[in-house]
Amino acid sequence: MAEEAARRAVAALPLLRESAGPRDREGWAARLKEEYRALIQYVENNKRADNDWFRLESNTEGTRWFGRCWYIHELLKYEFAIEFDIPVTYPGTAPEIAIPELDGKTAKMYRGGRICLSDHFKPLWARNVPKFGLAHLMALGLGPWLAVEVPDLVTKGLIQHKEK
Repeated sequence: MAEEAARRAVAALPLLRESAGPRDREGWAARLKEEYRALIQYVENNKRADNDWFRLESNTEGTRWFGRCWYIHELLKYEFAIEFDIPVTYPGTAPEIAIPELDGKTAKMYRGGRICLSDHFKPLWARNVPKFGLAHLMALGLGPWLAVEVPDLVTKGLIQHKEK
């Protein structure tokens, strides 16, 4: 069921065309416009579906992104700071999202709080370069990761709701 919801969410996202990365100044500006368009569309779709779950913003160059994401588990909202840098080889290489406050709390995370997306998401990203962008990273990477990891971390007592 979750997989079908992810498919519908991604099907509603525009595919990107520009293959420029941050080293290509002119092409990068065009790519960033596409990225913002797709992110705005994804957030609007989520709000219409009452599934608003993240906020993102970037530095002026569009190479450093940061914000907040949240997951509702048993009617409690668990909120986390997120951050990532755009790799110089982007879009050929997907960004690595970090949730620093969860660093060391799950095996599905690398040092520095970078979430593990290698088994499922990275092959999918590689097959869809340059069509996938940051909205796809959120929809197919971070969203499913939170859906699996947050309930597990709560059950194990590794994270607690802020009000407890």
